[in-house]
Amino acid sequence: MSDSVYVGNAGKDAALDRGWLLGHFKSADDPRHSTDIEIKWGVHPRGDERMHWVNGEVRTALLVLVSGRFRVELPGRSVLLKEQGDYVVWGRGVGHSWCAEEESVVLTVRWPSVPGYATP
Repeated sequence: MSDSVYVGNAGKDAALDRGWLLGHFKSADDPRHSTDIEIKWGVHPRGDERMHWVNGEVRTALLVLVSGRFRVELPGRSVLLKEQGDYVVWGRGVGHSWCAEEESVVLTVRWPSVPGYATP
């Protein structure tokens, strides 16, 4: 790794940090450090689900299906991502939950990257 370039593999690197590839939580001297955006390569076995509904979200999110079948629950709406490239975007303040109906890989982009913000 040089000061401004990092080359990696999403599957391998994601396994080292709960799926997260880029965000404020990376070391400040790492090119993957950002306070503007977070990117996650999420690998979910069939039946994997968020156990708690997320409330008070302060970020905007984009979730893109790479493979599998993945359901995102939003207030008053259930979105099924079933074809590669299907995606959903939700804004600040929108609660959510999710479930992998099949083994799934999803790419999540959230902004901004908020230090100290975590959900159960």
